[in-house]
Amino acid sequence: MGRRAGEARCSTIEAPDTEIKPAGPGVLRPCYKPRVPERSLVEELEARVRARPLPRHVAIIMDGNGRWAEARDLPRVAGHRAGADAVRAVTRAARRIGVEALTLYAFSAENWGRPEPEVGALMHLLAEFLESERGEMMQNSVRLNAIGDLERLPPSVREKLASVRAETAANRGMTLTLALSYGGRQELVQAARRAAAAKGPALEESDLEAGLWTAGLPELDLLVRTSGERRISNFLLWQCAYAELVFTDVLWPDFRDAELFGAIAQFQARERRFGMTGAQVAERGE
Repeated sequence: MGRRAGEARCSTIEAPDTEIKPAGPGVLRPCYKPRVPERSLVEELEARVRARPLPRHVAIIMDGNGRWAEARDLPRVAGHRAGADAVRAVTRAARRIGVEALTLYAFSAENWGRPEPEVGALMHLLAEFLESERGEMMQNSVRLNAIGDLERLPPSVREKLASVRAETAANRGMTLTLALSYGGRQELVQAARRAAAAKGPALEESDLEAGLWTAGLPELDLLVRTSGERRISNFLLWQCAYAELVFTDVLWPDFRDAELFGAIAQFQARERRFGMTGAQVAERGE
């Protein structure tokens, strides 16, 4: 069927539902179809990962929001907003299958160097996310945690973050940790200073580990990075020592339960030897 005069042209892109404002006459704009995997396949994958030992602690480097938006001729903030939807979906999926701790790299120490309007939009989205998810965290017994140089966050965001953390402190279903203004090297420096001040030359690994921002969380089992990049970008450097790493080409706004379960399935298929031989691991039943 032909296009009516003045009607915007569109190109079809497979992607999650996104609200699109009408384009001007003759303007080529994306028209979105939901990228929804076959639910029966997702349910089958979920059943498979539930049947095997789960990682207790999963961390994700949520990368690709900007590229997702740019590929669709949208402002970068639209990618960050779509990324917030992915956070909701992945948090629900992790809680549903019984992951004990989920840590998300939401804003790095280096991200302060981005354009001021983008940083402001990210802080606004963070505050909006905290307020909108407060009720669901309580309903699903999710405890909110945060790590990083939190004093650099705007006062309004710090106040909202503190409020939600206090309200959810007694929840025991899953710990959701947001890494905000976070840098792995910075974490190690402050932990080393604290340990050295307390123990001096007698300090041991356990002393330094006790000073990490992640103290009290389960040992990291699985680190996932989206968007096709193959690096850990100053994230959880100490904690990654024996974690399994999974890299996916999927951009973060497109990451959902199917992708999470796929990463966990990869984790479950690997043999974690921790310096031992495969035969020793088999003898220990690990």
